[in-house]
Amino acid sequence: MSATARFAVFLTIVLTIWLAEHLYVGSRLLSLPVFSQGWARRGVFAVMVVGFFAYFAGRSASAKGWYGAAWVFEYGGGLWIGTVFLLVAGFIVVDCVTLGGYVLKPWVPGLRSAAVVLALAGTLAGWIGGLVVPRVVQVELPLPGLAEAADGLRILQVSDLHLGAMAGRRRIDQIRALIDETRPEIVVVTGDLVDGDVAAVRRLLPELRQIQAPGGVFAVLGNHEYYGRGGPEASRVVLADAGFELLENRNIEVAPGVFLAAVPDDRGASQTGHPRADLPATLDGVPQGASIVLLQHSPGDEELANQLGVDLMLNGHTHGGQIWPFNLLVAGPYPHYAGVRRIGPMVQVVSRGAGLWGPPMRLFAPADVVLVTLTGVE
Repeated sequence: MSATARFAVFLTIVLTIWLAEHLYVGSRLLSLPVFSQGWARRGVFAVMVVGFFAYFAGRSASAKGWYGAAWVFEYGGGLWIGTVFLLVAGFIVVDCVTLGGYVLKPWVPGLRSAAVVLALAGTLAGWIGGLVVPRVVQVELPLPGLAEAADGLRILQVSDLHLGAMAGRRRIDQIRALIDETRPEIVVVTGDLVDGDVAAVRRLLPELRQIQAPGGVFAVLGNHEYYGRGGPEASRVVLADAGFELLENRNIEVAPGVFLAAVPDDRGASQTGHPRADLPATLDGVPQGASIVLLQHSPGDEELANQLGVDLMLNGHTHGGQIWPFNLLVAGPYPHYAGVRRIGPMVQVVSRGAGLWGPPMRLFAPADVVLVTLTGVE
C-alpha cells in the first residue's frame, strides 16, 4: 500500500471516530432539559459543527501560510477535541451506571449534567496545565566503568515540542530558560520537534539556533518528522539549519567512553516507506565496555536494547497520555508510558514531552524535560 493510500485509510478512520464522538456527545447533550428549547438545540448543533471542522481548518490554513488564522482554528479546535474527549469519557461512565439511561431514569439527567460540568472543569484545568512550564525530571545514573573524565556528565532530554502554527517562540524560550537553569553538557531532542508543517518551523530557526550546549545538540526523527509536509527530507534540512546534529542508525562518542546511539522512529519510517530503524547496525563500532545512551522516539525494543548492552534508553512520543484518562488508552501499546524503569541493567526513561499535540491541554500529565547525570561506580 502506498503512503498516500495509507494516509487516506488513516484519515478515514480518524474522521469516522470523530463523527461518532460528536453523534454520541450530541445525543447525550440534547437529552438534557437545559437544551430542550429549539434555540438551545440549534446552538448545540452549531457549536458541534464548527468544532468538528475547526482543527482541520487550522491545519489547512497553516499549509497555506495563513499562520494567524491557523493559530485561532487550531487552538480553538484543539480545545474542542479535548472537551469532546472528556465529555465522551464522562457520558460513558454515566451510561455504564444507568445502562444507557434505561435504569435509574430519575437520576439520568442529573448524572449527565454532572458529567458535563466535570468535563468543562477538566477542560479548564487541562488548559491551565498546558500553559505550565515543563518541569525538570532529574535522573542520576551510576555506570560501572564510566571514564573519570565523563563522571558527572549531564544530558538534557527534550522531546515532543511539536512546533508549528500553534506552538512557537514561547515554547522555545521555555526550553532555553531550562537549559540555562540546568547547564547540561549535551542536549538531545528525541523526536517530534516538527508537528505538521515544516515551513512553520523554518520561521523559528533564529530561536532554534539559540538552543545550544557545550557538547552539542543532537536529534532523532520522530513520527511527525515523517508525517509533516515535505517528509523527513524537509525535517532533516530544518534540523541541520538549526545547528542540531541528526543521528540516524549511527553512534557518536560524545565524551570519553560515552556513546550516543540513535535510531529513527520505526513506525513513521515504515508507514511512509523510508529506511527503518536498525539497532544492531547502529551499535556497530562501539567498543566493548563503553557506556551507551540510546535515543529512540517511541518506546519499544527494550529487551533487544538491553541485550545489545545499552545502558540508558531515552524515549518520548507518549506525552504521558497528556489528558487523563487518555493515558489508559496509551497504556495499551505502551505499558511503560512515562517515567523511569529498569530492564535488567538498562535504565529506560520515557519523557512526557515538553510540548503538546492536538488539545493545548495537560491533565494529570505535566510536561517535562529530563536531566540525566552520569556517575561512576566506586
